[in-house]
Amino acid sequence: MDRVVAVVTGLPPVLVLALVFVLPALESSTLLGLFVPGETAILIGGLVAHTGELPLWAVVIAGTAGACLGDQVGYALGRRYGPGMLARASGSARRRADIRLARRLIARRGAWAVMVGRWVAVLRAVVPMVAGAGGMPWPPFLRANLAGGLVWATTVALLGYLGAASYHRLERELGIGEWALLAVIAAGVVLHLWRRHRQVRQGRADR
Repeated sequence: MDRVVAVVTGLPPVLVLALVFVLPALESSTLLGLFVPGETAILIGGLVAHTGELPLWAVVIAGTAGACLGDQVGYALGRRYGPGMLARASGSARRRADIRLARRLIARRGAWAVMVGRWVAVLRAVVPMVAGAGGMPWPPFLRANLAGGLVWATTVALLGYLGAASYHRLERELGIGEWALLAVIAAGVVLHLWRRHRQVRQGRADR
C-alpha cells in the first residue's frame, strides 16, 4: 500500500488536479463513466491533498467543475441528438447502461433524479443524456447539476482525504495496513461479482 501511495503522491500536483477535472468531465459527455468512474480521480485528489501537495479546496473545485461541465455536455448531446445518441453507443456500453431505470427516475423525480443519479456510477453516465433527450427544461437541470456536483465532489474528496488519514493511523497503531487493503480488495471483488450476477439475472428476466 505504501508503494501505491508513494506513486500517487509522486505525481505532479498539476497532473493530479487535471485528472480530477478531466475524468468526471468525460463521464457523461463520452459515457466513459460506464467503464471508469470519475470518483476515482477525486478520491486520488483527496489522498494527495492529505499529503499537503494540493489544497483540498482545489480538489473540490476541480471535481465540481469537471462533473458539472461533463453533465452539461451530456445534456446538450441528449437534447440535440435524442434517444438515437444512446442507441448508437457500443454494444458493451449499452449493456452496462440502465437506460430504462434512468428514464423512470427522470419521469418520476425530475431534477431530483439528476442529483440522486450522480451517486450511482452507471446512472451518473447516462442520466444527463436521458434528461436532455426527454426534454427536461434546462434551468432545473442546471440547478440540480450544480448542487449535485458540488455535494458529490466535496463528499468524495473528503472520503479520499479522511481515508488516507485513517489508513496511516491504523497502520501506525495496529500494524494491519496490508491486511486491511486485502480485505477491501476482496470485498470489492465480491460486490462486483454480485452486481454482475444481478444484472445478468435482470437481463434474462426482462427478455
